Amino acid sequence: MPRCVAFLRGINLGKRRLPMTELKRHFEALGFGEVATFIASGNVVFATPARDVAKLESRIEAHLAKALGYSVDTFVRRADEVAAVLASVPFPDGVPEDGGIYVSFLKQPLPAAAARGLLACSRPTDRFALVGRELYWRRVGGMADADIWTSPAVRALKLPTMTMRNLTSLQKLAAKFGMT
Repeated sequence: MPRCVAFLRGINLGKRRLPMTELKRHFEALGFGEVATFIASGNVVFATPARDVAKLESRIEAHLAKALGYSVDTFVRRADEVAAVLASVPFPDGVPEDGGIYVSFLKQPLPAAAARGLLACSRPTDRFALVGRELYWRRVGGMADADIWTSPAVRALKLPTMTMRNLTSLQKLAAKFGMT
């Protein structure tokens, strides 16, 4: 049965602390097989014959909202899509020594105007690339020191909801679950 990964937004932030064993049970209750969580930041690997990612996202979001009492934005990628994210090389100069590359998962590709606007916000410490439904961010310096997301130019774009993962974490997830 094909495998997927659900990347959940904000599942373990603030007062929303959900044990991964409980999160696993919620996915099993949905009828998914081979359910496993990866680090406590809302990454759930599961098997399903379903192919419609948008329907999977809606189904998971509805179940979690009912069970948890709050909405959880969900971004599903099939195993081959996770492998494609990792195979993409949007920054030929690679990961900066004193920084990182982060991948944000979107429900849909950014509209052309928003994509152009975001790419225009790039600067030496913060560069962006868009590939399909993924937004890649190459950050020089600490992530906590980044002010790009609160800059007036980026805020004016009114970007859609997304969830971000460190490229290194994605590589470890893919290696652990055979998605490379």
